[in-house]
Amino acid sequence: MKRIFKFIGMIFKWIWKFITFTRLALANLFFLIAVSIIFFIYSSAESPLPIVSKPSALVLNISGPIVEQTTYVNPIDSFTGSLFGRDLPKENTLFNIVETIRHAKTDSQITGIVLALRDMPETNLTKLRYIAKALNEFKASGKPIYAVGDMYNQSQYYLASYADKVYLAPDGAVLIKGYSAYSMYYKTLLEKIDVNTHVFRVGTYKSAIEPFIRDDMSDEAKESASRWLTQLWGAYVDDVASNREISAETLNPTMDEFLTLLKSTGGDLAALAQKSGLVDELATRQQVRAELIDVFGSNGEDSYNYVDFYQYRTTIIPDFNLDNDDVAIIVASGAIMDGIQSPGKVGGDSTASLLRQARNDDKVKAVVLRVDSPGGSAFASEVIRNELDALKAAGKPVVVSMSSLAASGGYWISMDADVIVAQPTTLTGSIGIFSVITTFEKGLNKLGVYSDGVGTSPFSGIGLTTGLSQGASDAFQMGIEHGYQRFISLVSQSRAIGMDKIDQIAEGRVWTGQDALKLGLVDKMGDFDDAIAIAAELAQLDSYNLYWVEEPLPPAQQFIQEFMNQVHISLGLDATTWIPTALQPVASQLVQDASLLDSFNDPKGQYAFCLPCQVQ
Repeated sequence: MKRIFKFIGMIFKWIWKFITFTRLALANLFFLIAVSIIFFIYSSAESPLPIVSKPSALVLNISGPIVEQTTYVNPIDSFTGSLFGRDLPKENTLFNIVETIRHAKTDSQITGIVLALRDMPETNLTKLRYIAKALNEFKASGKPIYAVGDMYNQSQYYLASYADKVYLAPDGAVLIKGYSAYSMYYKTLLEKIDVNTHVFRVGTYKSAIEPFIRDDMSDEAKESASRWLTQLWGAYVDDVASNREISAETLNPTMDEFLTLLKSTGGDLAALAQKSGLVDELATRQQVRAELIDVFGSNGEDSYNYVDFYQYRTTIIPDFNLDNDDVAIIVASGAIMDGIQSPGKVGGDSTASLLRQARNDDKVKAVVLRVDSPGGSAFASEVIRNELDALKAAGKPVVVSMSSLAASGGYWISMDADVIVAQPTTLTGSIGIFSVITTFEKGLNKLGVYSDGVGTSPFSGIGLTTGLSQGASDAFQMGIEHGYQRFISLVSQSRAIGMDKIDQIAEGRVWTGQDALKLGLVDKMGDFDDAIAIAAELAQLDSYNLYWVEEPLPPAQQFIQEFMNQVHISLGLDATTWIPTALQPVASQLVQDASLLDSFNDPKGQYAFCLPCQVQ
């Protein structure tokens, strides 16, 4: 017996030693991080601001997704994620990209732009159009733009089409596939594993819950999606065809026409791209560098004079006048969730807090709410809308700038603004509400597990393992119907649309910005710049600062986040590198759907969310 106790004691002793070692290791890690931060701050204070020392090209080498707002990553999660190959990609704020291009336009040391976009993933057309606007402004200054690439995905090629000259590798290709809205459907799977899915909804076109109750897309969902997908694709084709001075039909061949064209080049996709007028010249990397040396001069290292996007960002000094009043910018990007959420999601409490901060700041004279959200919690959406109303009541005009997506709950938080500005390719509307509850009593029963007991009310026995009674289901449906009536009543009131017309535009239908303008759901077509100008005009401001209202990331976390971003770029870490290539699209969809379910935290289980708005 003594030996047993001694053995157990040794186990606990070693466990304690391991805990002590871990504690000391973490303490030392944070100490080294603190020293690094102090050194970083000191060296930054002592060092002069970086400058571009000689005339150079700005290489727009965007790496990672383009977002409205960067996601703050927990430093420890980011660190451990990197160790196991799961680090998040570097994020690029849309406004930083546009600001950098516009700064380069007036910088005498920047003599042109080279678009090197090989690491830029597919991006929504609305965001691409805003970057393209800045590229056109740059070209208008008389400076050239060149695009270089081995392969162009659809988004990369869209921006490349704005270049004065487009290079493509002789063994490369331009991969244009169009837009689509596909989802994975789980009805049969859920039935096979005996999961009961209880769905409550209002709206013929409210298709966000279809993956849980069908094995395919409904005809109503296909009708709605076909309309806005056709408009988005038409906008892409029109822009590219105009830039490249080719016919729209060139970008819209049938499969038979494409195969005939490809056969004419012997299956050479690069030659086909040149023959179709998509690119100007097929050239190796060495040939491209030689031509760019002729344009921008040699840097003495077998390349041309250049500064890349991330280096150049550090040379830009923010323009801020302390004597000016402010137009506040608040970003609502991501799924809308109840409570306090970190950037990358829209928290009912956290976003309302930012709006309240702007309301109580005497320097803030107007607010622009930038919305890029498919919606989410109906309760959280109402919390944000109430705070927006309080801003208006305080005499501060509110303008909503819709980005690529402001649908369902994203429209809920937008509808009470003084002015709603959207782009033609914005997706909005999806006015509807639903609830999904899954229970597991059938599967548990098959395994021989049963639930039984007594309760004090008809609702006491309702749960994941006991299922829903018919009465409870009826109660849930009535709650959803009340929520829908609340939603459409608010739309009718805020947008001055008669209730007799609401059903024609609601019931979950998704609209593009140009359709929403005709229906009265938005006020003007325009981009972020237009929204800022309208807000300043409403506040009668001739000069003003742009004040981004956000919760600041603590300096230590900011340092770690930037460090981990650089590690990701240097090592090329990818969250899906361990998954076989053939399975990566499926894995990506499963991760996306799991993330969607994780964002459902409404206290009443009622959601205004647009699942089919996720364009591929």
